[in-house]
Amino acid sequence: MAVYDTLGPAYADNRRPDPRIAARLHAALGAAATVVNVGAGSGSYEPARTVLAVEPSRVMTDQRPPGSAPAVRGIAERLPLRDNAADAVLAVLTLHHWSDVAAGVAELRRVARRRIVILTWDHEVFRERFWLFREYLPQAAAFDDGRALPMAALVTLLGGARQEAVPLPHDCTDGFAAAYWRRPHAYLDPGVRSAISSLAQLAPATLAPGLARLAEDLATGRWQRRHADLLARQTLDVGYRLLVADT
Repeated sequence: MAVYDTLGPAYADNRRPDPRIAARLHAALGAAATVVNVGAGSGSYEPARTVLAVEPSRVMTDQRPPGSAPAVRGIAERLPLRDNAADAVLAVLTLHHWSDVAAGVAELRRVARRRIVILTWDHEVFRERFWLFREYLPQAAAFDDGRALPMAALVTLLGGARQEAVPLPHDCTDGFAAAYWRRPHAYLDPGVRSAISSLAQLAPATLAPGLARLAEDLATGRWQRRHADLLARQTLDVGYRLLVADT
């Protein structure tokens, strides 16, 4: 069963594409006339020039809006496409769900004629800078340790790539892990957590002590005093990275 067959039903409620991130992704695709979206989910960030979406979860493909590009069920490690099938391949916040990242990246390189665009995160940076995982939920950081590929290794698999930091706006509309960095109360909402895979895949009892401490720190103002600098920021770089590789 695909991970999002379980996590997917609540996805659309909390994971709405942020237009500022979308603009970065679409600009990175450059002049590509045809795009394949791998790990496409419900179609977030999918440009109009997408000719095919590949996604293992039927729960997610069923949420794709009318008029979306055709979608097929499949995995990154075995893309159901011929060599050089499209000008560009797009992969947004999906690599951490792949069982074999090296095989998946090799498939992206096989299918893309000109360019590969990946949005992921540098876990070393994320672990250090994201207060929720660092101070309250180290179990979630440890969970991601086992599925996050070091950035240098990923760049090597791509045969070289340009890296761009993607700072998150304080009002990011896409509820992935660090999206609520300036809205800490959001992490106390089970619905929000259900759309963040690193939290949704851990047992509630594992998260409970850290969430209880967060709730107390918010109630007493301790969190606000400790992170007063964040409350004045418009964006924050917690390690999300855009990788652009020309093939």
